[in-house]
Amino acid sequence: MKIAKILNNNVVVVVNVQQREQVVMGCGLAFMKKTGDELDESKIEKIFELQSDELVAHLTELLSHIPMEVMTTCDQIITLARGRLGKLQENLYIALTDHCNFAIERQKKGVPISNALLWETRRLYPKEYALGLEALEIIHSRLGVRLPVDEAGFIALHLVNAQLNGEMPEVQQITRVMQEILNLVKYQLRIEYDEESLSYQRFVTHLKFFAQRMLSRTVVADDDMTLHVAVKENYPQAWQCSEKIGDYLSAQYQRELTTEEIMYLSINIERVRKECLPKESP
Repeated sequence: MKIAKILNNNVVVVVNVQQREQVVMGCGLAFMKKTGDELDESKIEKIFELQSDELVAHLTELLSHIPMEVMTTCDQIITLARGRLGKLQENLYIALTDHCNFAIERQKKGVPISNALLWETRRLYPKEYALGLEALEIIHSRLGVRLPVDEAGFIALHLVNAQLNGEMPEVQQITRVMQEILNLVKYQLRIEYDEESLSYQRFVTHLKFFAQRMLSRTVVADDDMTLHVAVKENYPQAWQCSEKIGDYLSAQYQRELTTEEIMYLSINIERVRKECLPKESP
């Protein structure tokens, strides 16, 4: 491996056999080295093989001014997240590392930022939020900086973003839409959610992707009208609730729901409604 560019003593750029740039990281990797020299492969700790040249360029710029220990800490967090959540978008390396580095700098200066979506994030994305809390412990253990719990919420949203392949403002808007719909269902049907139930977790997952489609104006076309009629007849309360959600989204977001979307909402709402019905006395 020959060095194509030196970013600092710990990070270099190389060109692989496919003529694509790779970012290589390791303690003292480039010490006393110059462009064109061979790397000491025993010092390599991490190779970033990103598929997008644009992402490689962004990562190169980022690593040129972020401490190596922050990058390796974020890499550990991302590895943990991949093991729990599955495939995550490559831009997470850049987004999460940049965010954590900035959060650490702010904390050292005594200027933390509060998270207005912390409560919603904790409820709607429990797996990602749990990873956010673990990430705070990893940062504290490795870097000696104790970040506030608000940052667990921000990290969780970055993980959600990496699953949806959206931009951070979009994920925040998705979270708001999800919360609005959950509140509409709760008060329309006069139920209390069992947040540990499978039906609730399925509903939240459905809403996550529903909200993403809605905000991106992706329309689900009507298909089997016979099925629509069957769902409407069998689940009248859930269907009426879905129609009210449609009215709300039309007024607030200028997005008209198709009958197909109302049907899928109704099916998920009915599952939640059934589990939240008060048990009859024996």
